[in-house]
Amino acid sequence: MLTSCLVASNPRRCIYKNILVHLFLVTGLMAFLLGIGQELSAQQQAGQVRKAPAPMYRDPIYDGAADPVMVWNRQERSWWMLYTTRRANMPTQDVSAYYGTKIGIASTKDHGQTWVFRGYLNLEFERGWNTFWAPEVIYHDGQYHMFVSYIQGVRSHWGGASHIHHYTSENLWDWSHQGPLTLSSDEIIDATIFKMDNGKFRIWYKDDSLGGITMVSESDDLMDWETKEAPAIGGDAHEGPKVFEYQGYYWMLTDEWHGMRVYRSDDLKDWTKQGLVLDKPSEREDDTPSGAHGDVLVFGDKAFVFYFTHPGRSSHSVTDPNKTFHENHRTTIQVAPLIFDGETLKDDRSNPFDFYLPDGK
Repeated sequence: MLTSCLVASNPRRCIYKNILVHLFLVTGLMAFLLGIGQELSAQQQAGQVRKAPAPMYRDPIYDGAADPVMVWNRQERSWWMLYTTRRANMPTQDVSAYYGTKIGIASTKDHGQTWVFRGYLNLEFERGWNTFWAPEVIYHDGQYHMFVSYIQGVRSHWGGASHIHHYTSENLWDWSHQGPLTLSSDEIIDATIFKMDNGKFRIWYKDDSLGGITMVSESDDLMDWETKEAPAIGGDAHEGPKVFEYQGYYWMLTDEWHGMRVYRSDDLKDWTKQGLVLDKPSEREDDTPSGAHGDVLVFGDKAFVFYFTHPGRSSHSVTDPNKTFHENHRTTIQVAPLIFDGETLKDDRSNPFDFYLPDGK
């Protein structure tokens, strides 16, 4: 207990004594806190904390979360995930559970350890019950910009004219419809956007009219787009392109329905085809049979890929007649690290890895 200098026989000596006691207490507290910090740092380096949840997220209403995109919410100061909401627990004709889908929202306040369902966005701009797939969200010039695939109505079989529609928002909740993009055809889905060093934007997307390949267009203002004649990625059909920068290269992942294909580029124009990631099942819960259509976040020398799986299937596109509709169609969101080996990207999700989403900008 500190001495009261009001009744001390030597007030000056009493004051000095109290100062020394305060210094002792403060120094001890700082040492204690430093010790805790060093202990946590050692635990993190040893992989003993911040284990990634697996699955990372399941939609609590329809159990069909797919096509995730990650965005930093500047107002709430937390990471949000927007995703396609398939109605996996509602038996329907053929593939109609994949139509009439809304865009769902989940958020985390503990840097990715737990995710909370927040609701579904109201993006309808014309009458009826319509279809929204695969959102892409970027922040530019004080606004969030969403580019989402849109098909009118609900269909029982694959098909229908599809376009990418542009929305803007100040808060990620309330969206203003800016209209459809004029791109290479009327069978367009799955946008990914990247801002180049010269200030222009590029959008890559799947064009089903050309056999399901990746086309590319360019814009100065996110409103008017000029389509390049040559495809960015040709060859066999694929979807869900994702472009990002990491370890001194530009990368594109495309969904081949048996994992994601890796492409590398020096200039965002010419792409070198490499191997697959997420093509094999892992030992984690629901992380099987392969990873599909996702997003990537890069934090310095770390990169995380967010993707969805069909854990009730033995292969991504094949259902089992001996299983229920729900078992065949439910999807989960997973996360895994991307590893650069000096030449290409690989995933390593069966082994423990340190998962932490630092605050965005």
